[in-house]
Amino acid sequence: MENSIRIKPVEEPGGNVGETLARVIGAIVRHRWWFVLVSAATIIATALILRVLPNRFTSEATIIVVQQSVPERYVVPTATTDLNRVLEAMMQEVLSRPQLLALIDEFGLYSEEREHLAPELILSRMRGDIDVKPLDPVGGSSGQKDLNAFKISFTASTPLIAQEVASRLTSIFIQTNLKARARQATNTTSFLHEQLEAAKTKLADQEQKLKDFKMQYLGSLPEQQQGNLAILASVQSQLQSTQDSLDRARQQKVYLQSMMDGYRRLASQAASLEAMGGVGPAITAAEPDGTVSAARANLMRLRAREAELRTTYGAQYPEVLEVQRQIAAEEGALPSATPTQLSGAGNDAKSEKAATVRAPIAVNPAARSEDNAAIAQIQSQLEANRLEIANLSNDETQLKLKLTAYQDRLNLTPVREQQLSGLMRDDDLLKKEYSDLLSKELESQLAMNLEEQQGGQQFRLIDPPTLPTVPSSPKRSKIALGGTALGVVLGLAIAMLVDSKDHSFHREKDLRRRQPLPIIISVPLALTPAEHRISGWKKAFEWCAGGVVATSVTAVGLYTYLHK
Repeated sequence: MENSIRIKPVEEPGGNVGETLARVIGAIVRHRWWFVLVSAATIIATALILRVLPNRFTSEATIIVVQQSVPERYVVPTATTDLNRVLEAMMQEVLSRPQLLALIDEFGLYSEEREHLAPELILSRMRGDIDVKPLDPVGGSSGQKDLNAFKISFTASTPLIAQEVASRLTSIFIQTNLKARARQATNTTSFLHEQLEAAKTKLADQEQKLKDFKMQYLGSLPEQQQGNLAILASVQSQLQSTQDSLDRARQQKVYLQSMMDGYRRLASQAASLEAMGGVGPAITAAEPDGTVSAARANLMRLRAREAELRTTYGAQYPEVLEVQRQIAAEEGALPSATPTQLSGAGNDAKSEKAATVRAPIAVNPAARSEDNAAIAQIQSQLEANRLEIANLSNDETQLKLKLTAYQDRLNLTPVREQQLSGLMRDDDLLKKEYSDLLSKELESQLAMNLEEQQGGQQFRLIDPPTLPTVPSSPKRSKIALGGTALGVVLGLAIAMLVDSKDHSFHREKDLRRRQPLPIIISVPLALTPAEHRISGWKKAFEWCAGGVVATSVTAVGLYTYLHK
């Protein structure tokens, strides 16, 4: 078996491109009428379509956003100042169904479309004809930062309608912005006023609770602690003084009671001696005992008088000093008047008793009356002492109750302080809330007044709606160029399609590709004179027809361009 190697020649890349280009040119040349007619028909159809399409005119207006005339550090605006948010909100209002229907009826827009289109489609078309576009600030981010602007445009079938509708839209935007800002400021002020009234009611209720609490626990409040301590010290001092006075009164009662008992014993002894007066004959033996008894009774009266005076006056009072002098004199005279009788009585008590029993005693009536007066006086002093003790005891009880009450108040002061701190904290929070709301209401009121005076942020028309002279659509030049390019492509595609259906051979390569047999001889085309004349006339006709087609296409294009 023999091995054979077949070497295939390598075709250069440029050969394929050249062959393809040759095929395309050949197809155009062979089927030139298809190419020319399809291209011309497409171009003429594009021109006719451009002629049929109505012109649309766009009127534009430019609006800038002017900031409020008063600096924001003096009047804080309550309305939205962001242009994007403002435009978004206003677009929803301006492009609403009632607003657009009113504009359509006012200017008679889309009269032909309204005959066969639904209102929703008409509204959708009008929204498409309205364009609102924000513009960047002239100075950029570092320049006029606060000067924002936007453009409003409307597209209509006639320039005048486009201008009128654009002017009306501009006016609606400006008025809507003013009304929206005034309404927003008014709503903000009303809301803050309602919140302020609610906070005022809460604050009044809290203050009433605080007042009721203070009235309920008056005396045990924290701010009264120092006063309670001072009163407690004063009550303790009064109680000590009352107890001291009560002790003195009780001591005086004991003293007066002992004096009363002494006087009663003397009176009883005198009555007993008087009853035994006729028993003994020796009268002189009883005289010394009677004199001593009288002296002692007088001394006891003086001491009772001194005690009575001391309850009212001081030790240096003249009457007290006089009574003390008399007591001293009586005490000095009592031992000197009875030394013999005292010694005799001491030596033989029984003989004295017998002498006393036997001898009659002469009782002085004046001394007996003085004893009775002294007893009556001591009784009155005892009664006064009893009343004094009762009053002092009552005062002591009241002071002890008062002392206990103030001690309880001081003991409850920490509890009341904790309860009061909770009420005071709520009261402070409500006061702060009320103060903040009051401040915000005042600021909102200023902002509302500023908006009513049109001193806030507002829209200002700097470029009125234009009266367009050139239609904005359709773009006839672009459509014409696109139609021409489309015609050429379609003509070329038809020519190539027709050529692909043609199975005749036009080149030697086509023959060799389809017939692998070798070509021995090729015979050139030989034409007769008549065929030469026919071929000449045919070429002339083709050139004339091509010129006519080109002229027609050019004329249609110029007419369409000049009458757009």
